[in-house]
Amino acid sequence: MTSHKESPEQAGPAGVHDAEPHLGSLSSRLNWLRAGVLGANDGIVSVAGLVVGVAAATTDRGPILTAGLAGLAAGAVSMALGEYVSVSTQRDTERALLAKEKLELSTIPDAELAELAALYQAKGLSPETAQKVAEELTEHDAFAAHAEAELGIDPDELTDPWQAAGASAISFTVGAILPMLAILLPPATARIPVTFVAVLVALAITGSLSARLGGARRSRAVLRVVTGGALAMAVTYGIGQLLGVAGV
Repeated sequence: MTSHKESPEQAGPAGVHDAEPHLGSLSSRLNWLRAGVLGANDGIVSVAGLVVGVAAATTDRGPILTAGLAGLAAGAVSMALGEYVSVSTQRDTERALLAKEKLELSTIPDAELAELAALYQAKGLSPETAQKVAEELTEHDAFAAHAEAELGIDPDELTDPWQAAGASAISFTVGAILPMLAILLPPATARIPVTFVAVLVALAITGSLSARLGGARRSRAVLRVVTGGALAMAVTYGIGQLLGVAGV
């Protein structure tokens, strides 16, 4: 249940709650941060596999740099487009649901009040308390109350698809820069070992962060992303070796 704003007497000393984030806002920020970590993880794995494969076939920096930049650009654009389409679809659906809810509130307010009371009763409130809560929330802001209780949507915090697309592109790019630097900066004989180590360490960090944000076990998350990244690089390295030996 969404609590109403405390009066000065209830809130206690001035400023006590000023720095505390609202639950919806905090959840939104955690989701953005988790998406950023996962985007960076995708950038690391995708570009690492690409540049390791090319480095296994040639020691020339030019083809490696070209492949890395191409993979970075393609991956960032793909992530941005995918996120934009996904979030736009979600936003359109949420807007349609909110419009339907607003229409129902204007045409059948009594039925909507009864429905809101029933929702709070289903959450464990007594019928009398649920009815009282529903009436007070309806009097304060009926639309917001129904959006939260029925739809789980905050009308004031709909996700911006452009912002989501930009965040995905940036996080992917940041992750992709690491394997490119690791493969290009060392001498030719050390490129692949250095890249393997740098990428696996970075994946361990992103896996740990994603597990912490999601409340999951860190060891399992780290093992999963590190194993996946190592497998991806091993496969592309093997392909690069074969193509290099074949002179392709």
